[in-house]
Amino acid sequence: MNHWAFITAAYVITLAGAAALALQSWHAMRRAEAAAEALRKKR
Repeated sequence: MNHWAFITAAYVITLAGAAALALQSWHAMRRAEAAAEALRKKR
């Protein structure tokens, strides 16, 4: 049995998960920056 298919799949899943987490974090950061800017403009 060839084990490389499982190793490749594990890397693909890990990289996709890391990319999704990075994208979600970036979106959260942008929302937080916008909220902070809105609070700054209210003063």
